[in-house]
Amino acid sequence: MDTLGYLSHGFGVALSPYNLLTALCGTLIGTVVGLLPGLGPINGVALLIPVAFALGLPPETALILLAAVYLGCEYGGRISSILLNIPGEASAVMTTLDGYPLARQGQAGVALSLSAWSSFIGGLIATAGVVLFAPLLAKWAVAFGPAEYFVLMVFAITCLAGMAGNKPLKTAVAALIGLLLSCVGIDANSGVYRFTFGSLGLADGIQFVVLVLGLFSVSELLVLLERTHHGQKAIKASGRMLFSLKEGGFVLATNLRSGVVGFVLGVLPGAGATLASAVSYMSEKRMAVKDNKFGNGDLRGLAAPETANSAAACGSMVPMLTLGVPGSGTTAVMLGALTLYNITPGPLLFQHQPDIVWGLIASLFVANVMLIIMNVPMIRVFTKVLAVPYWALVPAVAIITAIGVYAVHATTFDLYLMIAIGIFGYVMRKLDFPLSAILLGFILGGMMEQNLRRALSLSSGDLGILYASPITWVVWALVAVMIVLPFWRAWRARRQQSPVASEA
Repeated sequence: MDTLGYLSHGFGVALSPYNLLTALCGTLIGTVVGLLPGLGPINGVALLIPVAFALGLPPETALILLAAVYLGCEYGGRISSILLNIPGEASAVMTTLDGYPLARQGQAGVALSLSAWSSFIGGLIATAGVVLFAPLLAKWAVAFGPAEYFVLMVFAITCLAGMAGNKPLKTAVAALIGLLLSCVGIDANSGVYRFTFGSLGLADGIQFVVLVLGLFSVSELLVLLERTHHGQKAIKASGRMLFSLKEGGFVLATNLRSGVVGFVLGVLPGAGATLASAVSYMSEKRMAVKDNKFGNGDLRGLAAPETANSAAACGSMVPMLTLGVPGSGTTAVMLGALTLYNITPGPLLFQHQPDIVWGLIASLFVANVMLIIMNVPMIRVFTKVLAVPYWALVPAVAIITAIGVYAVHATTFDLYLMIAIGIFGYVMRKLDFPLSAILLGFILGGMMEQNLRRALSLSSGDLGILYASPITWVVWALVAVMIVLPFWRAWRARRQQSPVASEA
């Protein structure tokens, strides 16, 4: 069966009434979670994992639900960015630069509808990219052995630091903390207790759901408790609610360029939507020589990051499905959900379980169509959600989080551990350490250890197997590039500042 045949089979899975209803619920929940300041796609997806298990959803339906929530959060994040000047997550920061000025100029409705359309185009471009390139990458990845997979995991970790902008050291430390947490529990090979400190509750290791909800939901609750105001004053979405054909044509080239940029950066492990939105925005700003109003309400400055956000979200599915390497923090959560279903992501997933892979890919098309149909007419409804006071929001999220953790193993130890992890995550946020790097390190840690042991077993303990094949040579070279990249950026920044300082 060729790619189109598999895709049509995937649409048969995604368009079943049960999965359609699941996708609709996911897009609605994701939009609401995304528009609430502070709650991003990682929180939305993490909170839904226990719900999927409690409902007994099959794996393909659970993945469709989580993917729909993910895309919905990317759509919803633009609402608070445009109307409140408060980005719901890091990837929505660039949207505030031109979205909020447009809202203040009385074009809130135009800005919201144009951003929804831009997200739709970005999602379509990236989903088409997933259809074209994911099967090719999966076929190539079949050549990977344990040594190649271990080196690939090292590359993913170094990508986090290399793509981290101005805090590569903190990102690397956070990833190493995640690797350390993945070692907690009984060693599967020797039966030795590792880092359990005599606690039987840690004998099975730190549970994925406990870590995710502790790091993100509990720490987010502590951040929300710092805010003493009882609501936000949003700019009303009044006046013209739809952008014109002239305005859509004006940003079409920006949409196409940003969609490609977002997809490519989304595929890179660790890059994610934050980097994609920043790169696309700055690229369009440099290209806009005439009538440059970037930062003061330029439609291209709104369209570029929104297109890239959505494209990166879909693009991050490629390494997750083909290589078993999460492309972002949210896909790391989805990868953990797959392992909870005893499903091993990777190139063989395309051959052994095509329902899951192609059903998910087809659902990306379906979810994007649902979101554009839902978001434009319901703009006024969604903006009213912004008035939810924190005294109502915090207890609701706390109750859902506690139920979600307790439902997995029904032990109070998991609740206490989640709270401890949440406090730790809160401190790390205050110190400006990226929590997503901890999560990716935790997810990759188990796979790194497993593949390293397999490789050393095949070579009778000879470390030379880690650089014995052409694939490992190429990946080690990329690792070296990612290690050097932060130092090169710092040197370049100092070089650019020194002429300015000398002129002053």
